[in-house]
Amino acid sequence: MRNSLLAALLISSSFLLAQDDNEVPFAIVEQVPIYKGCNKKLSNIELKKCMSNGIAKHLVKNFNISVAKDLGLPDGKVKINIVFKVDKNGKIKDIKATGPHQKLEEEAFRVINLIPKLTKPGYQKGKPVTVPYMLPLVFNIDNSLYKNNQKNKK
Repeated sequence: MRNSLLAALLISSSFLLAQDDNEVPFAIVEQVPIYKGCNKKLSNIELKKCMSNGIAKHLVKNFNISVAKDLGLPDGKVKINIVFKVDKNGKIKDIKATGPHQKLEEEAFRVINLIPKLTKPGYQKGKPVTVPYMLPLVFNIDNSLYKNNQKNKK
């Protein structure tokens, strides 16, 4: 299940429109923010991929999917839309998550809030800018797994 979550995260991300002159969408910023562990000597395209991969791995590692087990959600795909900004200092801010249940939104917020300050902010025309970033978090709910685990515990 974690592999399908990672795949869904990598396939789509970050096509937001900028809110003002100091914001530049991730998809078009001249120099993307540099995620921890990414080599700053990579091309911008490679840095975009590195950042997207880093965030996806962070989500897969830290998102507690079991939060969904007692929410009464039907079996099938669950999608949480996550939006945040990397500010001019490389800090994550303005986190928003929208999903089928408040507890899932809170968990998404918690996990994004754990992302450490980025190595460098995004740059446009040689100046640091705020970079909006969006990604859907998609995973499957299979309530039978939870029911089987409860039967095995009895």
